[in-house]
Amino acid sequence: MRPALCILALPLLALASCQSEPKTPPAQGQSALDVMERVAVGANNCWIKSGDPAFGAYSMAPELNSFSGKPRILLVRKGSSDIRPLLVVQAEGRPARLDAFGPMMNEPVAPRIAADVRRWSGGAKGC
Repeated sequence: MRPALCILALPLLALASCQSEPKTPPAQGQSALDVMERVAVGANNCWIKSGDPAFGAYSMAPELNSFSGKPRILLVRKGSSDIRPLLVVQAEGRPARLDAFGPMMNEPVAPRIAADVRRWSGGAKGC
């Protein structure tokens, strides 16, 4: 490079070195509440309100405002005085870790529950 061009390039290099690097948001992932809100909407629309026969005998109880840091939804037998949940889907942490458990996870519908929850937690909205 010619000396004259080097002298002209020095101020540009100095200016470029002073520029701050673009900031990227920290990769923290979705909160448990964010994920469970999506799962609750999907479960309510696709399992409960749709009249799906696999879930016709159940009602849903969302418990999203949890002081334990584990927002969850519960499926209980509709019209029964036994209020023990048959399905619990909960999340905790950031990024959210999902868990589904209860007697329904030992039934033939369990693979579908797992697939639906996984899909809704990833942002899908359809049934």
